[in-house]
Amino acid sequence: MPLYKSIEADPDIRIHVWKVTEPEPELAREVTLNPHCQQRYDGMRSELHRRAFLSIRHLMAREGYTDADLFYDESGKPHLRDGTHISISHSFEFTGIVLSRNKEVGIDIEKQREKILRVAHRFTPLREYRSLANDDALIRKLTMVWCAKESLYKIMAIHGLSFLNHICIDDFAMDSGKTGGWVVYENQKAHFGVDFTEFEGFTCAYAVRQDA
Repeated sequence: MPLYKSIEADPDIRIHVWKVTEPEPELAREVTLNPHCQQRYDGMRSELHRRAFLSIRHLMAREGYTDADLFYDESGKPHLRDGTHISISHSFEFTGIVLSRNKEVGIDIEKQREKILRVAHRFTPLREYRSLANDDALIRKLTMVWCAKESLYKIMAIHGLSFLNHICIDDFAMDSGKTGGWVVYENQKAHFGVDFTEFEGFTCAYAVRQDA
């Protein structure tokens, strides 16, 4: 089984990343889905999405959980029945989870692609990155910013939250591997720490709420 990477950010925060290379029948073996997740799985037309969905259950198993331990609230945010915080992400052949018993956490994985240059204005002020040397550096930085904002969005799970207007990521040196972020929305203000890891042209950000 290709567990790709595990990170223990601190004794309470654990990240696991899977590289999905197995055929679907192999991933489905020994996985039992609850009725809600089975319905979601059956409705997936993409084999890659189904394989990613199953691989996440294998990542959960590394922490002693089964699909029966997982449920989703009305906003679509995943939870574990014992109260442990969990966040889930997948992009192409990579999937990942982050778990913490005591802190709210979020994770996002994205492939570094030129497409982000065309949509960046929707989630961040581009003028902040004009000093970057070339498009490759800009793609890398923008992907990190997107992943950071997405990981904060997953923690907050508020309908109507705007990446551009309500989520702010502190500027950071790309090779530092970390930054901070803020969410300001209506009467709520929350602060987060964000860490990054990069592999095979992908970016992974995982965020931890600091003020909960």
